[in-house]
Amino acid sequence: MWPALVITALLFVFGHAIPPSCPDVPPARYPFELASGWTAVKVADGLTMPRGLVVDNRGRLLIVERGSGISQHTVDINGCITSSRTLVSMSSLNHGIYLGIDGLTLYASSPSTVLRWAYNPENGSTNGPPDIVVSGMASEDHVTRTLIIPPHRPELLVVSHGSGSNIDYASSESTTARAIVKVFNISIVPNGGYDYSRDGWNAGYGLRNEVGLAFDGNNMLWGVENSADDLTRNVNGTLTDIHNDNPAEELNFLGDVTVPNDAWYGYPTCFTIWDPDASIVSTTDAHELDVGQQFVLAPNETFNDNTCAHVSIPPRLGFQAHTAPLDAKFDAPKCENLFVTLHGSWDRNPPVGYKLVAVPFTRVVQDGSYVPVAPASSRNGYVDVFYPPNEGKCSATTCARPVGLDFDAAGRLYMTSDTSGEIFMLSGSG
Repeated sequence: MWPALVITALLFVFGHAIPPSCPDVPPARYPFELASGWTAVKVADGLTMPRGLVVDNRGRLLIVERGSGISQHTVDINGCITSSRTLVSMSSLNHGIYLGIDGLTLYASSPSTVLRWAYNPENGSTNGPPDIVVSGMASEDHVTRTLIIPPHRPELLVVSHGSGSNIDYASSESTTARAIVKVFNISIVPNGGYDYSRDGWNAGYGLRNEVGLAFDGNNMLWGVENSADDLTRNVNGTLTDIHNDNPAEELNFLGDVTVPNDAWYGYPTCFTIWDPDASIVSTTDAHELDVGQQFVLAPNETFNDNTCAHVSIPPRLGFQAHTAPLDAKFDAPKCENLFVTLHGSWDRNPPVGYKLVAVPFTRVVQDGSYVPVAPASSRNGYVDVFYPPNEGKCSATTCARPVGLDFDAAGRLYMTSDTSGEIFMLSGSG
């Protein structure tokens, strides 16, 4: 159980009241529950697979509707939507969206390309056709390209790229430019844009699908990762199906993106334990590995679990296997909680995820760094904020599937749910 002070910090994230309902918006499609002290209201319905979300500096919501483009939504003083329109019609856009730090440039991504438009926050319009910022990304398997700009370095754009398959062995080489996060200087974009494989610098690799990215109060980058499916442990020819409860999804510290980070985070060889299993026993000293430690699928004389401990960067915290974290936002400026959407499982019985959680953070006195309150060995490092009443019965047709997050200037947290086509607004009032 969390100490009282941690729960208090979670509940008093922000205190702006939200209305019990918004005009002309139908009730939520599926039931949900909330952490004590929290309120939530549905603000939109009928969107087409809403994914990434940003709030412009006039409070409008800009939302990527996968396979359609970018919609724009004007809100009133209560945060309810008063009007909506299509801002960009482009069927290739599927997830990533971000605004430049000055609010004058809009970025969005397709599986292969990052585009940018001049954006006028006064009237909410884009001016002219988009420019290509980054191209040449692979379009197989994991095709969401998350975008983020460090608050203190507005000339840098961070772009994540997932693996090309469940176990993409070739991505163990960073030069494949898959299962990686890269950084580009957008103040001097070459004609035709950067080539993702060839240009920019690394912010870490061996990251299977780092969909959610967030900067803490020190402008250090954190990422949440979707780990592998259908895993089997093979020890000397003995196969054990471990997929239901392993591996953990991950919260990774990527650090300072202004300098190259060529560290390897383990994928596609080292995975993280969520549920200790009798089959995951160290082949060097025969002890069962614990939560947060990394293991290999088929240990041998040259590469085993112990090797992972020496050459791979482990996560700072794990999430339950197959919960599928898709976005992450700190409650700036205090950064006492990292909010993470857990989209929900397809590869587990019973299902898990389908909720919004908060990871309590603290600031280290000695160096001022931000770290999760819970140790990497914890399975209780986050708390449910918005969640289904019966998680184990969830599916894409019975529960909300949270995806994108963003705070507005009043501290209200907006959240998309893609398969239900809904937008929610949340507030913690204590």
